[in-house]
Amino acid sequence: MDLAIVGLGRMGGNMARRLQRAGHRVVAFNRSPEKTREIMAEGLEGAFTAEEAVGMLPAPHIVWLMVPAGDATEATLEEFAAVLSPGDWIVDGGNANFHDSKRRHGMLRERGLRFVDAGISGGVWGLQNGYGTMVGGDREDVEPLEPIFRSLAPEGGYVHCGPAGSGHYVKMVHNGIEYGLMQAYAEGFEILHASEYSLDLEAVAKTWQHGTVIRSWLLELAGLAFAEHGEGLEDIKGWVADSGEGRWTVAEAMALDVPAPIITLSLLARFASRQDESYGAKVLAALRQQFGGHALKTD
Repeated sequence: MDLAIVGLGRMGGNMARRLQRAGHRVVAFNRSPEKTREIMAEGLEGAFTAEEAVGMLPAPHIVWLMVPAGDATEATLEEFAAVLSPGDWIVDGGNANFHDSKRRHGMLRERGLRFVDAGISGGVWGLQNGYGTMVGGDREDVEPLEPIFRSLAPEGGYVHCGPAGSGHYVKMVHNGIEYGLMQAYAEGFEILHASEYSLDLEAVAKTWQHGTVIRSWLLELAGLAFAEHGEGLEDIKGWVADSGEGRWTVAEAMALDVPAPIITLSLLARFASRQDESYGAKVLAALRQQFGGHALKTD
């Protein structure tokens, strides 16, 4: 199939490469032309304006967005919608909020355009291993694009979740679960690191990958991280970002009255990682000193 991939970052660039290797024709486009030129040097076709990208494709046109959620997605969607024709597709493969995806589906339908939301998981390893692909949209809009989805995904890794917004909804919850899993591994390895034993954490991580009930790809990546950075991880600052999906998952759990303490606390742990010095911890120390006479540590 012929399509444009818009946004050639860590995910979009490798998705374009994977689709091209699977026999699809990909026109690559990026806001900064340097990345477009880089991928063109590998043999992919490139465009430098929205009009050029669409003009290089046969009708009906398929434009797949891989840009950051929020304003960037909104602006890029409008830019391409302005040069598309009724019956054309826009696929949003970024980590958009599912409420935005439902709104965009309705907005584009009024203009005769087809909108599909695709939650994509796989990170920088997706080029090699494939991308878990969770798709939302009207069945008649999704089915014609399934050769693309199945080329992106490994065997069994593609699902049409349901109507508009459901792909990004499922991906949102997927990422919330990911937060909890990562936090559990982080806490477990911190206990091991702090113990009285001089443990080879890389060896432990690799051993746990064989036959244990906690084996997983994330655990495999932990072993790779210890091998690359040393088990002390001295060259890494303990500052952990979040890209929004954990917050949205917690908000949705609250809206549905679903208790989700593990995901919520894992999100809060990421917030705590960004504090060089916690003001709340200072208040706690001061209160302990006031009621119990406990010693304060001062500079």
